[in-house]
Order: sequence, then C-alpha cells, then structure tokens
Amino acid sequence: MKFGVIGHGFMGSRHVAIIDSFEECECIAACDTDPFRLKGLDKKIICYEDIDLFLENPSIDVVVIATPNKWHKEHALKAINAGKHVICEKPIALSVDELDEMKEAADRMNVTLTSHHQRRLDQDFQAIKEAYEREMLGNVYLIKSVLYGYNGYTHSWHVYKSEGGGMLYNWGVHLIDQILYMVSSPLKTVYADIRNIINIEVDDYFKIILKFENMVTAEIELGTYMLSDKEGWFPRHWYMFGNKGSMYIDGFIPEGRILRTTQLLAETLDEEGRYCGPTRSFGIPEKGVVYTQAIPYVKTETREFYANYIRAIQGKEPFLVKLPELRYVLKVMDAAIKSSESMSSVAF
Repeated sequence: MKFGVIGHGFMGSRHVAIIDSFEECECIAACDTDPFRLKGLDKKIICYEDIDLFLENPSIDVVVIATPNKWHKEHALKAINAGKHVICEKPIALSVDELDEMKEAADRMNVTLTSHHQRRLDQDFQAIKEAYEREMLGNVYLIKSVLYGYNGYTHSWHVYKSEGGGMLYNWGVHLIDQILYMVSSPLKTVYADIRNIINIEVDDYFKIILKFENMVTAEIELGTYMLSDKEGWFPRHWYMFGNKGSMYIDGFIPEGRILRTTQLLAETLDEEGRYCGPTRSFGIPEKGVVYTQAIPYVKTETREFYANYIRAIQGKEPFLVKLPELRYVLKVMDAAIKSSESMSSVAF
C-alpha cells in the first residue's frame, strides 16, 4: 500500500515515519508549499510543491492530510475526487456541514475517509476506559479529563483563527472524542466556557461539561497557562468517581491508583457523648479505612492506528475511527461553542 502525505510539518513528518515502519506500507510522495520542509526526506520519496501534480501520481493509494485545519476539507475533496483513500488529521473538518460534503464525495468516488484520532490508543485513556467498562468503581457518576500547560501561547498557525487554530480544535477534539468513545450513553446537555486568556485570536482555555442519559457527568478542562509548583501538576490527569470507589491517573504513561474504603461512616458519639456531625466525612480517614488497588494495565501504542487502518482497508476488520463518530464529535464541538457564546447549557 503506497501513501502520499500533504503537509510535511511536525505531524506530516510523524506520519511519514510511522507509515514506513510497517512492511505493508510505503510513503512514496510528500507535498508542501514550503520547499524547506521537504528537505532531508529519503530520496525514494518524490517531493511536490503543487498539490494537483501530487495527486496525478497514479501510484498513490492513500493520501494523508496534515495541513492546517482550514485546509482539511479542500485538500480532502481534491484527494477524494482524484480517487484516493484519505486519512485526515483531526479535526477532520471545521463543521458538520463540511464533513457531510466530504462523506458524500467519498461515497460517490467509492473511497474511504477517516481521521487520525490516535489518542484513542493512549495508555492513560485506555486504562480509564478499561476501568469504566469493567465497572470497577460501580456506578460512575463523574469523570474528569484534565490537561494543563504552563507556556501560555500556542504556536505557528495555531495562533490564527483564520487557520482553524485554538486549543478546542487542537486538543479539545481529542479530549471530547475520548469521552464519547468511552461513554456510550446518549448525551443530554453540553455546557462550555471557552476563553482567550493569553492568546489574542484563539482560545487557550476551556471547560466543557457533558451530561449523559445514564447519569454520568464528564468534565473536560484544558488550559495552556495554569501554573502550579505542585509536583506532577503538568500535564495530564484523569479522575473517575463511582459508588464503589475512586480512581486517578497522572501522566500519558499512566501512574495512578484505585481507592476504596473498608467501611462507610457510621453515626457515633464523641468522647463527651455528643453525636458527631456530617463534617467528619471531610476529615482525615482513620488508618486502614482507605485502601488502594492497581489501575488496569492496557498495552497500546498510537501507531496501532495504522495497524488497524491496513487491516480495515484489506477488509479484515472495521476502521477504528468511523465517520458517524467523527460527526458526533463535531456536533458536540458546535454545541460547546454555542454554549460558551450564550453562557448557558445546550440541549443535545
């Protein structure tokens, strides 16, 4: 299977390296309007500065699009209409309408279309998902997904609204996708607070609250300028709470514990014979009341996205990332933007 990559920046170069790590795949072409980004590529890779000439190469089976977000729809449609299968970086599009247009074209040309949501394979996410699906905490009522940074500013084209920049489209799309991929219950309401704290044009902070029909509430919070001197504050954290315990995970390479209690609080008298009030619930637990267990270990690698893609193209298994799922994520992102603008929850 022969691949070509459009956009040879940071992610484009990552795609080239991963593609060439599979025996069944070969990256044979790369396209970028900046010739400097094409320097240093393996001589076997044909370099193009013109996308139309690139797409005329009949040997390319699959096109990977790793250009700035605003170009995803245009470049995908060009590749689809040239009869190529397409993997598009996230977000696959900037709106539901754009994705619907891309899907219609892919159906017409009988080619496949998907997006690179490799964060579904992150080990931290897989561990929390495993615990949720196995009901290790009983009935879960709250899941928190947190990502904090200290630098403040975003980078390169991500600082421009006209390019589809901002952290909602950069990381928010991943964090929302993870929650929706894990919690299968219908979504009822969306609330969001999306702000520009340091950056002038684009968002660099958001809190999104998703409430599901099964009574699970998911909170997603990201900030590029949320400082602390607390050890382990940056960058990635998960929390999950149920009626049979709690769980936390720190870091993309997950470290964390499941916590349970040997007994629940009973009404007792203090030393002077007075009944103790409910504030005892927030005191320091007695020794031995809280105990811990190991979190689930799930061995995954983000490169498995391509392992699945190869098998899916061959008809051996379904695609990991399906278009209805991507449409669902975009609908939630649209609802989050509307919620933030209106400062109110949006029924879904």
